[in-house]
Amino acid sequence: MLLASARGDIAGVISAIIYVYEILIIVFIVVQLLFAAGLRPPYSRASNAVLQFLRDTVEPYLRLFRRFLPSFGGWDFSPILALISLQLINSIVVEGIIG
Repeated sequence: MLLASARGDIAGVISAIIYVYEILIIVFIVVQLLFAAGLRPPYSRASNAVLQFLRDTVEPYLRLFRRFLPSFGGWDFSPILALISLQLINSIVVEGIIG
């Protein structure tokens, strides 16, 4: 009984971490689209720190997919592939831990 509870807790934590990382990827995509549209915030340390954090956390993971998936006419489909792979990893890992 205790082992099942611990496994469920571990699965919940892993699922939450993956969910937060997916949100970070989506926020990064939205920020990049806003920058491409010409909407840049004025320089401030806070906004620069947030943007640097997003870039440092999301870019290494997206770079893995950019190696295999070229950009098509300026469109970058690597975030879509990254989000799909995170969903697959989430379902496989969580089901593997619980099941």
